[in-house]
Amino acid sequence: MAVVVLLAGVGPDRFSVAVSPLAELAASLHVLTGHLHHPEHASWAADVSRTAPPAFRAGLSRFAPLWTALRWRAFYPGLDPTTTGPDSTAGAGPGVTVSAGPGVTAGPGLRVRRPGLGSCAPVAGLRRLSLRRFAELTAFTCASGYHGFDFGRVLHDPAQADALRQAASRLPEPHLDLAEELLRDPAALRDDLLDFLDLCGRVYFDDLWAETEPVLARAAHRLRQRLADEGPAAALVGLSPSTARLVTASSGPARVVFDKVHHAVISPSRTPVLLMPTRYGAPHLLVKNEPGLPPVVHFPVAAPDVGVTLARSRLLALTDPRRVRLCRLIARQSMTTADLADRLSMTRPQVSRHLRVLRDLALVRVERHGRYVLYGLDLAAVERIGREVATALQY
Repeated sequence: MAVVVLLAGVGPDRFSVAVSPLAELAASLHVLTGHLHHPEHASWAADVSRTAPPAFRAGLSRFAPLWTALRWRAFYPGLDPTTTGPDSTAGAGPGVTVSAGPGVTAGPGLRVRRPGLGSCAPVAGLRRLSLRRFAELTAFTCASGYHGFDFGRVLHDPAQADALRQAASRLPEPHLDLAEELLRDPAALRDDLLDFLDLCGRVYFDDLWAETEPVLARAAHRLRQRLADEGPAAALVGLSPSTARLVTASSGPARVVFDKVHHAVISPSRTPVLLMPTRYGAPHLLVKNEPGLPPVVHFPVAAPDVGVTLARSRLLALTDPRRVRLCRLIARQSMTTADLADRLSMTRPQVSRHLRVLRDLALVRVERHGRYVLYGLDLAAVERIGREVATALQY
C-alpha cells in the first residue's frame, strides 16, 4: 500500500505551503487523546489533562473520533465554498484562513493572517460550514473512511444513516455514540463541538500556538525554498526520507511513493497540493485525499529517520540464532573477527558476513587499534529498536 504523487509535467507552482492553527489544534488533540503513543509530549499532555476543567476532559473523550484514526477534514484548508448552505455564510470555507510567518505565504487561493490570531479566529471559520456539509464530513470520520461511503444525504436518507451506524458500530467507542448524536441533532452537535474547540483555546491552545507557530513557519519557509531550488521530487522525498522514494521508471510517469497503509494516487497537475508542517502531529505523516477536495500532506517538522523497512530489517537481523550469539559476545566487549570465529566455531568469512549485516544496519561499532579491527554492539542503537518500530508503524 502506498500514496503515489505523480510528477509528470508538474512544477513547484502546483504546491502550496502553509501553516494552519486548526490543523495543529487537531494534532495536539490527537496527542492529548492518545499521549501514550507520543512519549515526547507525554509530560505536556499529562499537565494539560490534570489542570483542565471537567468540561474539557469530557469533550476530549466525546469528540475523540474527529482527531484519532481519521482526522476530520474540516480541520484542514480547501473546503469548497459552494458546499455552504442557507444556514451558513458563503465564503472561502472553514479552515482556509492560515497563518504565515516571515517569508512564508499561504499559496494561491488562501487568505493569510499574521501570527498571534489565537484559536478563536480559525474556529470561527468553522461556523461557515453548512449543516449538510458538517454532517457529511463528521459521518465520514465516524465511519473512519471516505472511500466506499456516500454520506451526502446522511441526515435525510435512511440507507445512508444505517450505513453510518453499521460502520461506526465496528469501531471503538465513542464512534457509534458520536454517530448517533449526529443523526439525532446535528445542529446541537455542531454547536457543542465548536464550543469545545473554543474552550481548547482558553485551556491550552492559545499559549501552545504562540510558541509553535514560529517553528512551523520556519519549516514552511525551508520547504518553499527547497521546492523552488530543487523541485517537487526532492522536496517531497525530503518530507519523509526513510519512507518516501522517487520512482523514475522508463514506463510510466515519474512519481514519489510514500509507504502508507492506504492506497491513493495524487495528481498535482489536476489539483494543486497543499503541504503543511506539524509539530504535535509527529511522527505521523498524514495524506488527506478525500474525493472532491484538494489533497493535503500534513508532515512532521522533524521526520523520523527510521522507516518501516529499516525497523523491520533490524528486528530480523536479531532473529538469526548465530547472529544473536555473536551479539551477546560483542555486547560485553569489542572483539576481532578472528576471536569471534574461534568462540563461535565459525569461519572468519561467516563471521564477517554476519558483522556486515549488523554494520549495514548501524547496530555495530567499529574500532581500530593498530592493525586490529574490533567490533562492538551499539547498545544504544539496540535499545532504540522498540521505539523505532513503534514510530515507523505510526508514520
